[in-house]
Amino acid sequence: MAELVLAKDRDFDDLVLGATFYGTGGGGTPEEGLRLLKKEAAAGRKITCVPPESIPDDSWTACVSFMGNRAPLTEEQKREMERLGLRAWKYENNLVEAARLLEMHTQCKIGAIVAPELGGANTPGPMAAGINMGLPVVDGDYAGRAVPEVAQATPCLFGKPMFPVASVDKWGNKTILYETINMDMAERLGKMLAVAAFGNTGLALFLLRASEMKKVIISGTITECYVLGKAIREAREADKDPVRAILYSTNGWLLFRGEVVSKTWSVKSGYYVGFHLFSGINQFEGHKYKIWFKNENHIAWYDNEVHVMSPDMICQVDNETGEPITNHELEEGRKIAIIGLGARAVHRQEKTVHKLAPRHYGFDIEYIPIENQMGARKRDSVHE
Repeated sequence: MAELVLAKDRDFDDLVLGATFYGTGGGGTPEEGLRLLKKEAAAGRKITCVPPESIPDDSWTACVSFMGNRAPLTEEQKREMERLGLRAWKYENNLVEAARLLEMHTQCKIGAIVAPELGGANTPGPMAAGINMGLPVVDGDYAGRAVPEVAQATPCLFGKPMFPVASVDKWGNKTILYETINMDMAERLGKMLAVAAFGNTGLALFLLRASEMKKVIISGTITECYVLGKAIREAREADKDPVRAILYSTNGWLLFRGEVVSKTWSVKSGYYVGFHLFSGINQFEGHKYKIWFKNENHIAWYDNEVHVMSPDMICQVDNETGEPITNHELEEGRKIAIIGLGARAVHRQEKTVHKLAPRHYGFDIEYIPIENQMGARKRDSVHE
């Protein structure tokens, strides 16, 4: 596996485009990730990521991650921010500050940075942080998609230590989380810090020797994002259907094409939770589709029948441009294509699948792999 080098604005756009797709409706705001990445390029720094095997086994590695949600702020919340003095950011890149706080607290020198997941902010953001610190960024991540809970990251799934966790918000508030009684409480406490910051915090966690990182990382996923984003852009430039390009690049299924007819959401315990309802267009006219999301998309119904579910991926893009759309940006009237992908192998294992399956989210639904749900329908038959 070769080093990935991004040299042009077009390359950065391609990377973030692909990462946003794999964010499955979450993974952070792509504008934020792109801004951070391009700022490092403008400073003359080389934008690159390296294969996991290139990191010496005895080096310390750390994961940096945004935590929270991108639900719209209410007017009441905006007034409360003003009262608390949260007017201007202290840290433009709080991921860097979180990594430095973790180093200071542990007295361990970080030797490489790992992204927590794939997403418009949570892939390029950690890359920018590592590059800013002069550290190699590993070509891979700990989820292979975006996930709402830290316990769903591969280090947690396979018993690697998460603590201590350094948390820094953009306003300048800093916290060290030493330990919790279980992963659910770690998630809850982390989310409460994000709620207190009115959106999100930057975390540094999973301080692992590279030898341990290599056992749990999903390798090559940043390159995978770049390749997908490039395929979308090239399809547009050639005046071809970018949705078809996505299907071929990802080996995915076209689940639905439709218009957003309703959107219901709320913020529960720091998560952006709700439903999107779609009315079919083109070959799906006369049919309905519904998606439940918890930050990311997790369960989909076709005409009220369960269709696709986590850990398989449910991704949404603009029907004409192929532009991936995050859940907080999806609005009524938007015409989109919904694409399904099979889960990463690590999430199909007997000891891990329950952590992302519907029952984990409170739905009495047995997980059925997407390829079984789609039955005899060949991918090629839905490319048209």
